[in-house]
Amino acid sequence: MKILVIEDDREAAGFLKKAFAEAGHTADIAPDGESGFALAEAGSYDVFVIDRMLPRRDGLSIIAELRSTGNATPALILSALGEVDDRVTGLRAGGDDYLTKPYAFSELLARIEVLKRRAGAKDIETVYRVGDLELDRLSHAVRRDGREITLQPREFRLLEYLMRHAGQVVTRTMLLENVWDYHFDPQTNVIDVHISRLRGKIERGFDKPVLHTVRGAGYMLRAD
Repeated sequence: MKILVIEDDREAAGFLKKAFAEAGHTADIAPDGESGFALAEAGSYDVFVIDRMLPRRDGLSIIAELRSTGNATPALILSALGEVDDRVTGLRAGGDDYLTKPYAFSELLARIEVLKRRAGAKDIETVYRVGDLELDRLSHAVRRDGREITLQPREFRLLEYLMRHAGQVVTRTMLLENVWDYHFDPQTNVIDVHISRLRGKIERGFDKPVLHTVRGAGYMLRAD
């Protein structure tokens, strides 16, 4: 999952980012309401985790405005305010769940996993296919023309992202942000190296290429 955490407590935000990473997820951190709203509005996230009391803009107004613009990304509210009326107010503002501080990370993680399942229940896609290339997200199996292909974890994430955007140009910036979780270009050849390795594994021994370089733009996965 890709998670946006809007939390002004630096220590708490740092803990969440690390804990989510250890659980296999990526998290962007916003330290105040204004920057959090901007990220939420512009980014593509699976779940929002939003502190209720924030500098510059409170969490409930963020959720309310996102809902008014059609943004239906599930939002879990974190708050020290735990009375029934507080929880009702948060849910009526557009929150999908409400967790009172202090909380156990295991419960927070379980709650956002439930929100993600609910949001994607109607359109979950677990198997991607491009021509004779197939990727199964649940079993982490990759096959081409029925032949098993072994990928390293980063190669699997890279291929999954490319397959989710099959037929579209995927830029270097898109890969850095969504596969490597970088929000800047580290000026290394990390993408080139992984693309080269992935291309070798999914094309060597097969007649037709599927991973194409779009000069000056990025890469595209397609079956010719």
